[in-house]
Amino acid sequence: MRGRDEDTGEFFSESRSQNRREALEVLALGEKLVDLTAAQLARLPIPEDLLGHIEYSKRITSHGARKRQLAFLAKQMRREDDATLDAIRDALEANSETSKRAVALMHRIEHWRERLLAEGDAALVELLDEYPGADRQQLRTLVRNALAEKAKNKPPRAFREIYQVLRELVIPAQSAAAGDPDEEADGLPDGIDDANEDDGRD
Repeated sequence: MRGRDEDTGEFFSESRSQNRREALEVLALGEKLVDLTAAQLARLPIPEDLLGHIEYSKRITSHGARKRQLAFLAKQMRREDDATLDAIRDALEANSETSKRAVALMHRIEHWRERLLAEGDAALVELLDEYPGADRQQLRTLVRNALAEKAKNKPPRAFREIYQVLRELVIPAQSAAAGDPDEEADGLPDGIDDANEDDGRD
């Protein structure tokens, strides 16, 4: 991808090393795009024809064939103008920051759940101080039930419900503190959810 002289219309010459560096950057961008889910790709400003190449690349599992397809994808991407690729990079970076915030929220919720199960009322008092809208009796009952489920090796229904209750407390409070009323309802982008499938058992 070369710059063009506005007066003559001719391309500026570039060194071979610069060309290679840019080609590798585009290849790395292509690999990132192929690793995204369909929902994540839908959020990016990717041209329709390029999206088709990405989706095809995702279906290839053979190492050698995948490597060749990624090289082909990078070649197609280099045909796009710099503004298109820069827009994709900017959107990826923005999504990455959103994902980091979502992961931090998820860990905060899990931390509170672990504390409630390990410390009981002592942790509940601190939780109520930070989130006055929490239902003391509901959480106390859920904690008691979750501990009983674990002791009897039963399905972790209460354990999972604690997470949902805490999420409804933490995410709105976090969004309000950040001054972001347009935060997504669940606060977590596609592909990042609670650890409900992990029932916390060894």
